[in-house]
Amino acid sequence: MHPIPNPALVEAPEPLLHYETHILSPESEWLLMIHGAGGSTRTWKRQVKALGAHFNLLVIDLPGHGQSADKENLDDEYTFSLISHRVWEVVDHLGLKEVHVLGVSLGAIIALSIERLYNDRVKSVVLAGAIVQLNRKLQIIASTSLFLAKLIGYRAFYKIAARIALPRGNHKTSRDIFVRESAALTLDEFRKWTEMYRSLNGTLKQLVSEATDVPKLLLMGDQDHLFLSPALNYVRQRANALLQVFPKCGHVVNIEKAELFNENCIRFIKSLDDPASELEFLALKPELSHPEEA
Repeated sequence: MHPIPNPALVEAPEPLLHYETHILSPESEWLLMIHGAGGSTRTWKRQVKALGAHFNLLVIDLPGHGQSADKENLDDEYTFSLISHRVWEVVDHLGLKEVHVLGVSLGAIIALSIERLYNDRVKSVVLAGAIVQLNRKLQIIASTSLFLAKLIGYRAFYKIAARIALPRGNHKTSRDIFVRESAALTLDEFRKWTEMYRSLNGTLKQLVSEATDVPKLLLMGDQDHLFLSPALNYVRQRANALLQVFPKCGHVVNIEKAELFNENCIRFIKSLDDPASELEFLALKPELSHPEEA
């Protein structure tokens, strides 16, 4: 049973991150949804209706993003552990015992961090546009990110990052949304988030090495030229991880292939409590080789 939360039961030590709840029923399971860099609760507008027909949803604005930007923030710098704790404060505030976690892009890293920190309360993890390892080029970009951002300006840095990650014509909608929403961040928030990228490779190595038995689904686009290959390797090494690759799709799969994305999320989470459904879903695990470029 997952009771409808009563926020008045728990007092937060500091202002909570902005969140929205979409409650289906007291018996329905909870899905925590974490957007990526520069995003907000609006990132999930193509998911809320479809996923909300099956689960209770908890949608959060990360620090400095969306309506969380209007809340007092005493953090001078960010780490993935700190961000994960801030997100989980909302889960505790609502009195939720267990949740499924869905994260996209940078939010997928936070989802992995939450899995590590709150393993006994995470039922499953869905990683959309999963970032599990950086290639040599991205390691250099990440390690020099703060210098580059200061040199050319934070907003220009994010525009370049969007163009690198989403280079194709069919990625334009995702690219435009990323640039538009990231423009709402203050320069101080740009600085704090960009500083995190310098240690990103080390963070990913730690998260990947500290594997748990929590079931995982990775949803990737076959045109995700930066992160698909590491995702393939990640799934290859884990019996509890599944992979679905969407054709003619880039990094932000929940926008570019929203319907397929929603169907896969629903099917995966529901399969966890239905052995027959799980066997059917496991049969979808693809051959772990590089898909042809669309």
